[in-house]
Amino acid sequence: MTYGGFIPYGRQWIDEDDIAAVVEVLRSDWLTTGPKVKEFEEAFATYVNAEYAVSFSSGTAALHAAAFAAGFGPGDEVITTPITFVATANCILYMGATPVFADIDPRTYNIDPEQVARKVTPRTKAVIPVHFAGQPCDLDAIHQVAREHGLVVIEDAAHALGAEYKGKRIGGLSDMTIFSFHPVKHITTGEGGMVTTNSRQLYEKLVMFRNHGITREREKWRVWRENIGTNADQYISPQNGFGNSKLAAPWYYEVQFLGYNYRLSDIQAALGLSQLKKADYFLKCREAIAKAYNQGFAHLPGIIIPYQRDEVRSSWHLYVIQVNERTAGFNRDELFIFLRERNIGVNIHYIPVYRQPLYHHLGYCSQDFPGAEGYYHRTLTLPLFSGMKEEEIARVVSTVTQALKHGDFPS
Repeated sequence: MTYGGFIPYGRQWIDEDDIAAVVEVLRSDWLTTGPKVKEFEEAFATYVNAEYAVSFSSGTAALHAAAFAAGFGPGDEVITTPITFVATANCILYMGATPVFADIDPRTYNIDPEQVARKVTPRTKAVIPVHFAGQPCDLDAIHQVAREHGLVVIEDAAHALGAEYKGKRIGGLSDMTIFSFHPVKHITTGEGGMVTTNSRQLYEKLVMFRNHGITREREKWRVWRENIGTNADQYISPQNGFGNSKLAAPWYYEVQFLGYNYRLSDIQAALGLSQLKKADYFLKCREAIAKAYNQGFAHLPGIIIPYQRDEVRSSWHLYVIQVNERTAGFNRDELFIFLRERNIGVNIHYIPVYRQPLYHHLGYCSQDFPGAEGYYHRTLTLPLFSGMKEEEIARVVSTVTQALKHGDFPS
């Protein structure tokens, strides 16, 4: 039997406007971090209603920067969800802190605030909730726990650009929020990420962290502050010491802490700016696909469609179903193989992080997380991306329906 072409679970949408924006930068004087980066950051901050936005070379770099700015260190514990991409937990390890996993709400697949509260200890520094698949977490409850214990809240919104919590866009509601611009996300810069915040202090740390810990701002120079009027000249220039001059040496800079080269380029920022203009349209496309899936699967036995809370608007990064083996007549793994054999690019998001060898030293076992384990054994991600065609959507629905009607998986 012949099947249609392969339908991936996600992919980018690039049009001629995007290509023209990148070409314009390629013909300009700037390729690396320059005016387009600043323009992209300002436009992005406006879009998510945050005071500041700082771009990074990837969503993982953005997480690392947020962990640094929050002051994670050895001896600290940071609570997060096990149902996420490993980068969410890895950023905690990068800083020498310890990830602590709290189980998920089996309806929303998001971290359960009650479980978060139970995991708080005197060593807890922060909480990193993940807006899984694009549906915002219960931020009121998480913020309440954070206030009671003096915790930092870093939202992992890699799935949630354009999502809303009680009528407010995700991005300006916690201490920091991170986004990803990987090609399967809502908008892309090829690779890239962003941290948004309303704190000037955090903003300044983030900017320096992505650029080797360097500052060129005179008011932040420690040597100048400590030596002005005495021996500052030996650190700068015999001809132009800033102890006696209003103009410091223009080549001078200070490395104030160990940072990284996590900068975004103007080439990427130009693509991001062009993509951001279409973000609302992309969101509507995703909502339409999710609606079509909901209608197509609503009455199929054994298929559990995503539950959505009334007070949120999901950005539908992923469309995740669960397979109830008892009523479906087959398990998730069998359906996965059936669909992949028919060129439907299903996927699994995610293997619980505590199952990874890197995290075995923490001593977690499957029995500690009934919500995450139940989800993992039943979950299946179906294709969903902004440029998905109606015939592709119909093909996914009909192929899943075929599996359920036959059960013996005819070839």
